[in-house]
Amino acid sequence: MTNQFKNVPEGKDPALWEIAQRRASFKGHLIAYIVVNAFFWGIWFFGDSRYGNGQHYMWPVWPLMGWGIGLAFHFMGAYVFPKANLVENEYQKLKNKQ
Repeated sequence: MTNQFKNVPEGKDPALWEIAQRRASFKGHLIAYIVVNAFFWGIWFFGDSRYGNGQHYMWPVWPLMGWGIGLAFHFMGAYVFPKANLVENEYQKLKNKQ
C-alpha cells in the first residue's frame, strides 16, 4: 500500500500510521467546525439582523449544513473506510488483468 502521509516514524506500521493520521486530521477538522460555527451562531444571536417579519433569519444553518456534509465525508474516510485507497485498488485491478 502506498503511503500518502510521508515521514512515517521508524518502527511504526505505515498502514496504521496512515489511519492514525486520518483520524487526527478529522479531529482537527471537527474542532474547527465547532469553533467557527459557534462563532457564526454567536454573531447571529447577538447581532441585530432582523429579517422581514421581525424574526431572526437563521443564516448560520447554511454553513453548518454545507460544512457538515464535508465533515461527514471526512469522518467516513477516517473511521468507516480507513483503509480505502482507490488508487491502490485500481492499480491492483490493472495488474491482475495483465
